[in-house]
Amino acid sequence: MPRTPDPVEDDLDTIPPPHPVFHVEQALLGALLLEPQRLASVTGICPDSFSTAAHAALFAAIGSLPAPDPAEHAKNTKWLDQVLAAAHHQACGLSATYLHALVQVCPWPRHAPAYARMIEAEHARRRLKAAAQRITYTARNTSLPQRVATTLVEADALAAVVDDIAARFPPHSGSLPRTPAPPLAANHDEQAGDEERLLLATATACPSSVAQMRWLAPGDFTHPLHAGLWQCLTALTRRGTPVDPVTVLWEAQHRGLLDAGAEPRGLLVLLAGPVGSPEHWGERILQRSVLGAAHHIGRRIEAFTNDSATTPYQLVIGSRRALADLSAVRTRWQHATSPEPSRKPAHTRSKAAPRAGPPTTAPPAARISR
Repeated sequence: MPRTPDPVEDDLDTIPPPHPVFHVEQALLGALLLEPQRLASVTGICPDSFSTAAHAALFAAIGSLPAPDPAEHAKNTKWLDQVLAAAHHQACGLSATYLHALVQVCPWPRHAPAYARMIEAEHARRRLKAAAQRITYTARNTSLPQRVATTLVEADALAAVVDDIAARFPPHSGSLPRTPAPPLAANHDEQAGDEERLLLATATACPSSVAQMRWLAPGDFTHPLHAGLWQCLTALTRRGTPVDPVTVLWEAQHRGLLDAGAEPRGLLVLLAGPVGSPEHWGERILQRSVLGAAHHIGRRIEAFTNDSATTPYQLVIGSRRALADLSAVRTRWQHATSPEPSRKPAHTRSKAAPRAGPPTTAPPAARISR
């Protein structure tokens, strides 16, 4: 037998809420519909703070209408009808039945400020999650002409969201999120490996460039062997030791790189094919490191937001720590790509011409004879 729909039942009320904040929004709206004068005590939220379009339309409608006289409001539904008519333009599925259901589910209208604070916290979580997803997507979007610059713009936008949440929910000391960080994305990019090998070969051929590339760190490499060889090169140049494939191989032996399965002949071949300049390949490697760091911190912050047990205070602390990791590699990128300041010649003060005066030397005075 087909199910007969209940005329009292509303479709919006039967949809399972995705988050507990759905019930909080219902309680707040019910409180405002029952006692509209309490809207003055509700701060920190706007229509965009609600998780559904229907709730956002109702809150906007309540705020757009003057509060009715409490005595008159208790006698009739005139003001409720006005709210429904105003909200119906944005959410046509709303009905008078749903408004009355909201009034019924509100436990205590005087708790409206507390409900608003909960909604504000959940909205902060959604904003942070959206910003984290944007930087994650941008870092992997290969169609962008300026991937690093665009990704760093998204990083600034993410930091601005974190700062805004921190202003609304000042973090407590020591309140770190308990959510485990997602693992680093596996990098099997063959192009990255080729660029790292080209850097090592060109740096071996031009060791004078290594000292100027302090902005490149072993952690920027995708292959552990390549990172170890870069450490060999930096150590040799720092000590002033001659650099060539043989001396790098000898340093690699002392650092245990040959124990990891690298063959001496293979290392000599790897270091003997320079193409281009070390700075070019170093910037390519660092660029990939910046984008990888941005992608990882986006996933890390998103993981915080997906954990419903994470409080707004913990979101702020965890996000700021993640952004600090990106800031470190970002600073090195700026050092690598910023043009060197032009050195101006030393300014020498020109001496003014001496004033005319008596001669500084005089002939010896003649002896006066008596």
